[in-house]
Amino acid sequence: MPKQDFRFAHKLRARWSECDAQGILLNAQYINLIEVAHAEYFRNLGILIFDAESRRDFDLATVQANLQYLAPVRVDEIIEIRIRVSDVGNRSLTLNAEIYAERGEQPIHRAELVYVNYDAAAGRSRPIPDRARRLIADFERGYDAPN
Repeated sequence: MPKQDFRFAHKLRARWSECDAQGILLNAQYINLIEVAHAEYFRNLGILIFDAESRRDFDLATVQANLQYLAPVRVDEIIEIRIRVSDVGNRSLTLNAEIYAERGEQPIHRAELVYVNYDAAAGRSRPIPDRARRLIADFERGYDAPN
């Protein structure tokens, strides 16, 4: 999908501890970096996904991750992770992520992740709250986030 289709971006630097001996980002680290950007996406909407109070009604658990590695990320490289929520269902949402070199126009990594709103106490999924649904929809349609 075109870079401009993503309304949210977060920049990070690939650190040595995340790379192999050749200085290339380890494959498992991509999802960690996407999780950082995913948390920042929701922080931008006013939802603190790691806050105990917020998690009482909105606590996401990954149920599917599709990752596509297109080019390596190298140690000390600054990358831009673009995030968008492309679908919100009753109990789940689909998040798309693309990683770009800092000044790049072509993605070097793509991911599609599906999350459920998880009730840890009950051990099962639950409906996505209306407030979160509205904030996501408004932001993705082009309205400013509440911050």
